[in-house]
Amino acid sequence: MIVQKIKQSKNENIGKNIREIRLKMGIGQTELVRLLDLDGVPITRECLVKIERGTQHIRLDQLRAIKEQLHTTYDKLLD
Repeated sequence: MIVQKIKQSKNENIGKNIREIRLKMGIGQTELVRLLDLDGVPITRECLVKIERGTQHIRLDQLRAIKEQLHTTYDKLLD
C-alpha cells in the first residue's frame, strides 16, 4: 500500500491552519486525536503536534479525516 504524504514547507500553513480551526472550534488535541481514531485514522497526539508545528508531513488520509472532523474545506486547510 502506498501512503501519500503532503510535504509542508516553512512557507505553507497546513499545520497552522489546522491548529487555528481546531482552537476556534474549542477542540483540544487529545479530543481531535480521539475523533480521528474513531474515524479509522490512527494518529498520536505527538504526531498531531508535529503536524501543527509543520515539522512532520501530513498523510493524505490524515488530512481528509481532519477536514471532516473540523467540518472545514481543503481550501481553508491548504490556504
